[in-house]
Amino acid sequence: MIALSGCAEALFTKLPFNERIAAIAELGLPAFEFWGFANKDIPGIRAVMDKTGLAVSSISCDTAGPLVDPSKRPAFLPACKKSIEVAHLLGCKTLIVTVGQEIPGVSRKEQHQSIVDGLKTVVPLVEDEGVTLVIEPLNVLVNHKGYFLATTAEGICLVDEVGSPNVKLLYDIYHQQITEGNLIDTIKANVAKIGHFHMADVPGRHEPGTGEINYEQVFRAIAETPYSGYIGLELWPTKPEKEALASTMAWAKRYFG
Repeated sequence: MIALSGCAEALFTKLPFNERIAAIAELGLPAFEFWGFANKDIPGIRAVMDKTGLAVSSISCDTAGPLVDPSKRPAFLPACKKSIEVAHLLGCKTLIVTVGQEIPGVSRKEQHQSIVDGLKTVVPLVEDEGVTLVIEPLNVLVNHKGYFLATTAEGICLVDEVGSPNVKLLYDIYHQQITEGNLIDTIKANVAKIGHFHMADVPGRHEPGTGEINYEQVFRAIAETPYSGYIGLELWPTKPEKEALASTMAWAKRYFG
C-alpha cells in the first residue's frame, strides 16, 4: 500500500495545529505527519485522530544533539526511548532522524562514523519496539547550508553500515532534485532501503505543477517498485490546499489505488 500523508507543519498553516489535522482529513488523505513533538498537545492529537480516523505516518525522533558529535551520544538513547513512547501513543511506526550540522575541523569520515555508532546504540531498542528510523539527507544548496548529509549515496552507506532492517533512508524528492537529480533511477536502485518519502516541487517547495519535477512520472515509477508506505506532502501550497493538491491526489489514485 502506497498512500499520501499530509504534513501538518506545512498545510493549513493559518489554523491552530490540531485543527490542521482535521482539515487534512477533510481533503481525503488517510494520514498526516509532523516534526518535533515537544511543543505538541499529544493527547489532543490522539483525540483528533480518534475522531477523524487518520493515521500518523511519521514524526521526528529527538536525537538530543547532533549525531555527528560523539560527545552528544549518551543522551541519544533516552531521547529515542521518549520518542518511541510518543510514537506508540499515536500508533506511529516511523521516526525521522536528522544528523546535524557538519562540524568544522573534524573530518567527514569521523562524523560519518559517529552517525553510524550513534544509530547502532539504538538498534536493539527500535527493533524490539517495532519502529523504523529513517535518516534524512537534506539539500545544502538552498535550504540547509552546513548540514552534514546531502546525498543519497552517503545516506545509503549509513543504512548499510548500521545494518538493521529498522534503519532506512528518508528519500525527500524535493531535496534530492536540488542535490543530485536523476530521481527515478535513484529511487528504483535504492527502494529496498527507503522507508519514507517526502515531496514538493522545485523551486519553491510548493505543490507539484509549480516547478520542474514531473511528479506524475515519479509516482508511476514508485508504483512500479515494491515500496509500500507513505509519501509525505511536505510542501507549502501557493493556493488553497484542495485546489493545490487536486492533481497530486488524482495521480496517487491512478497509480497507487
